[in-house]
Amino acid sequence: MCLAVPGKVVSIDRRADPLTGLIDFGGVQKQACLEYLPDVEVGEYVIVHVGFALQRLDEESARASLELFEQLGLLEEEFGDAWEQAARQENGSDAR
Repeated sequence: MCLAVPGKVVSIDRRADPLTGLIDFGGVQKQACLEYLPDVEVGEYVIVHVGFALQRLDEESARASLELFEQLGLLEEEFGDAWEQAARQENGSDAR
């Protein structure tokens, strides 16, 4: 299954063609195309589907969606081991 997942814009490469940015999905960071939202700013939340930021989203809705996706196990399905590792690191339970 491929989800449209909310994430926070961490950085934007305005020199890139197409316009891209680094998006944080609760600890997992991925590059996404920002061409559909050329005036998006760092710190804003967006919904990303198959590598494209499609829509802005307020922080409260983004966090609620991420929490629900996590509870349903959909984030693990979407992000695999990287999501699990980031969550362990965030909670301080990453054994190294």
